[in-house]
Amino acid sequence: MEPYTIKKIQVAPRLPKKLKDLKELSFNLYWSWDHEARTLFRRLDSEQWEKMNRNPVALLGSVKQDDLIKTANNQGYLAFLDRVKEDVDNYINRKTWFRENYGESSSLKIAYFSMEYGLAVGLPIYSGGLGILAGDHLKSASDLGLPLTAVGLAYQQGFFQQYLGADGWQQESYSANDFYNLPMTLEKDAKGQPVTISVEMPGRKVYAQIWRVQVGRVPLFLLDANIPRNRPADRTITAQLYGGDNEMRIQQEILLGIGGMRALAALGLTPNVYHMNEGHSAFLALERVRTYIEANPDASFLQAREATRYGNVFTTHTPVPAGIDEFETSLVENYLGDYFKSLKIQAQELMELGGVQYPQTKGKFNMAIFAINMAGGYNGVSRLHGRVARKMWNYLWPGVPEDEVPIGYITNGVHVRTWISSDLSELFTRYIDPNWHQQPVDEAMWKKVDLIPDEELWRTHERRRERLVVLARRRLQRRLKNLGASPMDIDRAAQVLKPDALTIGFARRFAAYKRAHLLFTDPNRLGKILTDPDRPVQILIAGKAHPKDKAGKEILKNIIQIVTEHNLQDKVVFIENYDMKIASYLVQGVDVWLNNPQRPREASGTSGMKASANGALNLSILDGWWDEAYEMNQNIGWAIGRGEEHYDSPEEQNEIESKELYHLLENQVVPTFYNRSSNGVPREWLSMMKTNMKVVAPYFNTNRMVRSYLRDYYVPAYENWKKTSNENGKTARHIVEWRHRLEQHWDGVEVVSMEAPEQSHTLIGEKLHVKAVVNIGALRPEELQVQLYIGHVDDSSMLRNAEAIPMQVETSSDNGAFQYSAECTLDSTGQYGYTIRVLPKHPVVDEPLQVGLMKWYDAE
Repeated sequence: MEPYTIKKIQVAPRLPKKLKDLKELSFNLYWSWDHEARTLFRRLDSEQWEKMNRNPVALLGSVKQDDLIKTANNQGYLAFLDRVKEDVDNYINRKTWFRENYGESSSLKIAYFSMEYGLAVGLPIYSGGLGILAGDHLKSASDLGLPLTAVGLAYQQGFFQQYLGADGWQQESYSANDFYNLPMTLEKDAKGQPVTISVEMPGRKVYAQIWRVQVGRVPLFLLDANIPRNRPADRTITAQLYGGDNEMRIQQEILLGIGGMRALAALGLTPNVYHMNEGHSAFLALERVRTYIEANPDASFLQAREATRYGNVFTTHTPVPAGIDEFETSLVENYLGDYFKSLKIQAQELMELGGVQYPQTKGKFNMAIFAINMAGGYNGVSRLHGRVARKMWNYLWPGVPEDEVPIGYITNGVHVRTWISSDLSELFTRYIDPNWHQQPVDEAMWKKVDLIPDEELWRTHERRRERLVVLARRRLQRRLKNLGASPMDIDRAAQVLKPDALTIGFARRFAAYKRAHLLFTDPNRLGKILTDPDRPVQILIAGKAHPKDKAGKEILKNIIQIVTEHNLQDKVVFIENYDMKIASYLVQGVDVWLNNPQRPREASGTSGMKASANGALNLSILDGWWDEAYEMNQNIGWAIGRGEEHYDSPEEQNEIESKELYHLLENQVVPTFYNRSSNGVPREWLSMMKTNMKVVAPYFNTNRMVRSYLRDYYVPAYENWKKTSNENGKTARHIVEWRHRLEQHWDGVEVVSMEAPEQSHTLIGEKLHVKAVVNIGALRPEELQVQLYIGHVDDSSMLRNAEAIPMQVETSSDNGAFQYSAECTLDSTGQYGYTIRVLPKHPVVDEPLQVGLMKWYDAE
């Protein structure tokens, strides 16, 4: 405790009257994806713009007053300011895609919760892919005009800053964010006081104030616990992103989920659909239940859960159980124990919603399982990840075939306008469409990429590569200077890399499964590729290992040592402290984007999409999004392997795939790049670049992604929420009663017999008639659906790509036995298999597989 008291005062820049619009523009992150708006601020002082980390709010406070006055008398700048202001106003006020397609009277209101948001380099509240995806989601929601509000945490120190020691070992430091110099505004009440909320923690309350970040049309509200009203330990809850231990994590997740719900309520906002971006925010579902019970005192927990869960959407980004937050039950009970009374629930009931009863969780409370149990819809983030998620969570739906587990997928995308280079954007404006960014999903528009002259596209790309090389050199010089290197070594760093050499980029989190080391498996072979005097190749690497990930740090250290030992420092450069600025330079400047994770452990990946939008060609394992993209068109890059997953060991997989990687570089990538026409232009390479942009840009973008969420999840969630929360919860009570009846009497359901033709052969186009006798016990026919389940038989005698055909009731008896029948046309050749199954049925529960009850015909 300091021996004095301070009184705070906020100092704002004194902007000349003619520049007053700059302040308003600086607080809307529209500038983070609009090149003109960014140029407006850069023109004030380009050096300060970079020094302030491209943060216009800090920039306005750092430009000298005399310079501001001079700018206010610059008619050219004032005209530019007016034009940008008009563009922003038009963007905010024009009729949106959402209103045109869903009507002005739509009552849908979406809340999007995420632990992190990557919106701009100058707003450091993100760590990596999850946050960047969330930031791009908000930008496209703004572009489309979705009625969406976002919630997160305001981290005082954000994620760590990375620097390497002389031996290549990663070290971390943290720097404090000055929220008053960031594009954030404090939410205040009618009396001018900060709006605050509180959440219950063991023996105390924790308070938080609310900051607003305006993302185009979308508001993002960030909770900040670093306020005097809290005790010192509680003020650190929002200090660091992914910092601290499990106890700190559960406090953050309670504040995000429960506190986030209360923040929206305090601001007078009443969303009806809640999107949980990963399981970190899943506790919001408990607060939604609590507020429902508060408004409907007679409702039980189960009724409140059914009345609210169908308005919740859960997206999982994690393809392995180890990546999901799990808490000891004692920790959950300690932090939520006082909450149970208002929820009308016992501790064990809540624990089972978190999956503690399953052997796979080893008795821990799993946030993903909890989110699944508290949501009405859930999805993975690529086609392959959807398959992986269905396999990973199959045990939650016993008896349900793996490919029918009710977890869908929506493949991730990127906000193209954010990540495209200004140079390429100008080409698109000239040759494709002046408003190309307003219709990023238009395939016909993207085909006009062919109209860009090869020579012009290549020169534009070469400029971006040159700028990337300059950045890499400066960052390397800075690192060497910080390490105390000699002036000679620092000067030599200014000569590393070549502006015209084939440049490969690898930038991602340094987790072991991402295999940053794969390219360095055979340093001698790699050295020959890199040092060919006629066809030089160079590699730029960036990425952080989590502070507690020693294996990831070891991989990074080993790469640095290999580079040094094999004298490849001029060819391989690691860029410290990977962030959105470095990412932009990399995806806009490299020729090849390398991604070589262990399939199928990359849920989606989006950095390769950003590189593709800028014309870079992907060289990747068929994992995540690339598994889909490469299937669309194989002339957009190269695939390492053919999607193999079953190796005897990780070592064998590394050896085989590293050799395949070297082979592709030596025999395809490098020769194609250096195959030049008489004027030095690589025609075949440029053809691949154009095909790449035409295939990837219109599909792998967040405009398409957000539209898919709206169609497949948000609107259905809204409609289902309306059904289950109507008439003071009457429908919810019916669902609870229905589920209770099912659980009570499901053992009495039995497929007694199946009747089908005796023949073992038939001809294509013939109809198959099947009958079944089903004993439904104490249940009613309308509570069940009986299906003929038919498909082709694979080599394991399992049904694949099976179809479920509803069967109709034909006769009934007094003892609860009903006869059902169905027919289907056998429209393809091969060996078919078929059986009978029974599922629950309810007029409101659209997806009966979610219930997790199923009975199959068993002749034995």
